[in-house]
Amino acid sequence: MLVDKCISIAEQFTDSIKCYDSISNGLINDTYWVVSNSTILILQRLNQEVFPVPEQILANLQRLTTHIKQQPIETVKLKIPALLKTHAQQDFFKDEQGNYWRALEFIDNTLSLESLTSLQQAQQIGFALGHFHCLVSDLNVDDLYDTLPGFHIAPNYLTQYQTVLDAYAGQFNDLSEFCRDYIAQHEAWVSVLENAKQQGDLTLRVIHGDPKLNNFLFDIDSQLIVSLIDLDTVKPGLVHYDIGDCLRSACHQLSTHEFDLETCQVILESYLAEVKPFFSVADYDYLFAAIQLIPFELGIRFYTDYLQGNRYFKVTEPDQNLNRAVAQFKLSASISRQELAIKTIIECLRS
Repeated sequence: MLVDKCISIAEQFTDSIKCYDSISNGLINDTYWVVSNSTILILQRLNQEVFPVPEQILANLQRLTTHIKQQPIETVKLKIPALLKTHAQQDFFKDEQGNYWRALEFIDNTLSLESLTSLQQAQQIGFALGHFHCLVSDLNVDDLYDTLPGFHIAPNYLTQYQTVLDAYAGQFNDLSEFCRDYIAQHEAWVSVLENAKQQGDLTLRVIHGDPKLNNFLFDIDSQLIVSLIDLDTVKPGLVHYDIGDCLRSACHQLSTHEFDLETCQVILESYLAEVKPFFSVADYDYLFAAIQLIPFELGIRFYTDYLQGNRYFKVTEPDQNLNRAVAQFKLSASISRQELAIKTIIECLRS
């Protein structure tokens, strides 16, 4: 039904729609690629179960775009997709069901990756995330809405999981038992970043919030990253959330669920070269904790959603979130096995 109404929604932003198609790799919003006589755009229906106040997301995107445009053009090496206006000069269109739709600029001649195939790509990932953090390092966190209160607050996810687990009336298969056991054995990790924040060791900065691998756009010809997309989660947070999530995604060997140490080293090296102006001693101190925590946190989120009947993350089959959780916990275990090697990399880069 959403696809059937795509043309009428798109016509609020542009005219003479020629074709459109669904983009299926997102886990939250419904996303479409739309071609008209005059432009190509990305059309999205915001998921209000996840983002209950869509106006705040759009306001944050406008604030981010304005901030970056104010910087010297020669210093900005990432393109932020522009938020397109409706014919009525609004930032969004609200349909008769109360759904919020927005259109974003399509960045041509680019591609996103589901897995890395070279260390040059890894170098670009580290550079792009570090460059983004530098671009927003002087953007006041108080100027942005916290569009997802509690996002990446790992102790809260653990508490939610325990509540859901206590109320769960279904059967536990072998994979489910694996998840329960892994969480029980490693739950002491969950508070490490939040404790550091409360103690004043780590400070809030503007973060991307979801810098997984397929949110980086590579130029097809140069193979350089030209854009970082999916900016709904730009908000105040710890840069360690971004670093951990980026490495979780880019260093995950999907066939084995092992953590790729060489890719990690290349990403960290190029990332840290960019963020030297503001990276503190404490920021270095908590790098490994972030790398270890974020896959574990995401595993808890996937498993909790599975126990709740798949309410948050999109699925195509009932056990998909369970399988996603298992993959994250196996990745987390691989990181723990390589703790000494990862910490050695961090210490070498620190010095």
